[in-house]
Amino acid sequence: MGAICVTLFLLAAIVALIYVFLIWNFNYWSNRGIKTAKSWPLVGSFPSMFTQKRNVMYDIEDIYQKYKGTENFVGVINTRLPQLLVLSPEYAHKIFVSDFSSFHDNEFAKFVSQKVDRILANNPFILTGNAWKERRAEITPGLTANRVSAVYPVTQSVCRQFVDYIKGQQLIASSEGLNAKDLCLCYTTEVVADCVLGISAKSFTNNPTPLVGMIKRVFEQSFGFIFFTMIANIWPPIRKFYTIGLFAKDVEEFFFDLMHKCITLRRQDPKLQNRTDFLNYMLHLQDKKGLNTPELTSHTMSFLTDGFETTALVLAHTLLLLARNPEEQRKLREEIGKSKLTFEQLSELPFLDACINETLRLFPPLLSGRKIVTETYEFVNKNGVRVSVKPGDVVIVPVRSFHLDPQYYDEPEEFLPERFLEINGGVRKYRDQGVFFGFGDGPRICPGMRFALTQMKAALVEILQNFNIKINPKTRKDNVLDDTYFMASLKNGIWLNFETIQ
Repeated sequence: MGAICVTLFLLAAIVALIYVFLIWNFNYWSNRGIKTAKSWPLVGSFPSMFTQKRNVMYDIEDIYQKYKGTENFVGVINTRLPQLLVLSPEYAHKIFVSDFSSFHDNEFAKFVSQKVDRILANNPFILTGNAWKERRAEITPGLTANRVSAVYPVTQSVCRQFVDYIKGQQLIASSEGLNAKDLCLCYTTEVVADCVLGISAKSFTNNPTPLVGMIKRVFEQSFGFIFFTMIANIWPPIRKFYTIGLFAKDVEEFFFDLMHKCITLRRQDPKLQNRTDFLNYMLHLQDKKGLNTPELTSHTMSFLTDGFETTALVLAHTLLLLARNPEEQRKLREEIGKSKLTFEQLSELPFLDACINETLRLFPPLLSGRKIVTETYEFVNKNGVRVSVKPGDVVIVPVRSFHLDPQYYDEPEEFLPERFLEINGGVRKYRDQGVFFGFGDGPRICPGMRFALTQMKAALVEILQNFNIKINPKTRKDNVLDDTYFMASLKNGIWLNFETIQ
């Protein structure tokens, strides 16, 4: 009996110690005079990250709504790590732009290993410090307006194939309509593969290459990776001796093998060496910088991984919002006209720009910005209380919360592209206020923005010249986000009908 009591006592002591360990930091901010969002052991302030019953962005928005009227920032607990949630657009703008040097790295870098994630670890979004500056300086010249313009005929050709593909799919579609996300991913896979690598993914055929399937797997977050990030937040030292990759190994090996074949083919075929595309730019960079093949592959994969999923998501949601708003669709079709457009003409369609920006507002790929503090910085709350954050701390910018706040946007839940026209101040008005982060902002704004916009605009022009887009009843009427996806994506998918214009 005594042994049982001792055992029970030891078990209770262990449980108590674990509990104390998990909640040890819960008073971190309140001890500094900063209010802290309600938190729970193990899950911290963001229980949806683990219950996955709703998107974790809604946890952030609940905190934002509760404290934005009285605080410039509020303490939150990520599992058991104290972090700061910024509620003030002024501070958001400083973090991304004017005081960028104090916040120039992204938190996701903490969970990515150069040894394990060879592709992701070399992406400009992940790289930190001087490595990020060097990589961006290398990649940016490959994304100039001249280079995007040079591959525009390729984009137009893929757009025509895309329209033919939609027509064929619509003929055999069920009553549920067509899955817009899958359609758009086929398009971005084809156009990026051709513009970047000079190959066809055969996305619009009955026998697509494995590239199409692999693209869908690139951003599928494994349970193992999610579990690892949780453990790393509970006990950060684990990152020093153990990590897990976001990309599955067979996916990573597929892309390295694909790149090796494309590079070999390009080197061997003099005709292909005259293409003004991104792979040739990277090959010239390899010769200039002495990059080895893994480095070249990782560099070029930045073009690929950034161009597939994100662009497809924004394009699909733009089609969704135009289908929901026939009058806006009519206005855009009227602006586009019926003629084929040059690259320069494509850049001079203000209502098209406004529609894309409004989509980015309602469904921003970056739901929240999570920045690592890189230089000691002092925040001042509305009540005058000051708090310093140190290098290694994390601050969170609730991007979607700003985008949907009626304090900054009239009728924020409505699709009103006119708000982004120059006559109303344009996108700069909202960006300068710190309440619009469609492609991010500041020095780390998306480097592929120009290429992505060209892809989207070209596809929208071709689609609207050929189809009336209508909502299928299977598509939900609200803007509820997918429960688990880390980018903005409508829950249960986007299902559309395409009626051919005669």
